[in-house]
Amino acid sequence: MISRLLFVLSIGFLVFTPLKAQSTEGDRKTIEGTWIPVAFEVGGVKLPEEAFKDAKLVMSDGHYAYQNDYGTYKLIPGEKPKAIDVSGTEGPNQGKTFPAIYELTGDTLRICYDLAGKTRPTEFATRAGTRQFLASYKRAKQ
Repeated sequence: MISRLLFVLSIGFLVFTPLKAQSTEGDRKTIEGTWIPVAFEVGGVKLPEEAFKDAKLVMSDGHYAYQNDYGTYKLIPGEKPKAIDVSGTEGPNQGKTFPAIYELTGDTLRICYDLAGKTRPTEFATRAGTRQFLASYKRAKQ
């Protein structure tokens, strides 16, 4: 009985582990590119379009660039919602790491960060009194 249970569990592990890896690998490729901000919200307050007008986010090979902010990102497989850690290497966020979640849907990317760097958000929303930051982007037309 126990050997049969172990066999079933090992088959499940072998079947689902590659699917999880494929999903993350697909996201690694899909997230790369140039993204145009369409909405920003922090602490429950939507920022005016002027705050991000003419800005762009470029993500490539685990690195990002946004205006004068540069750093790295790491997708974390198996989290629900999908998780990403963003670390600044140059600019205003140098030396800071922000736990975040992300969602890729077609040509839309949403990322919700904890600007306090303490806890990973659990939903794509911000609330007054928090330092959570929700960013929505559209893929730039080539």
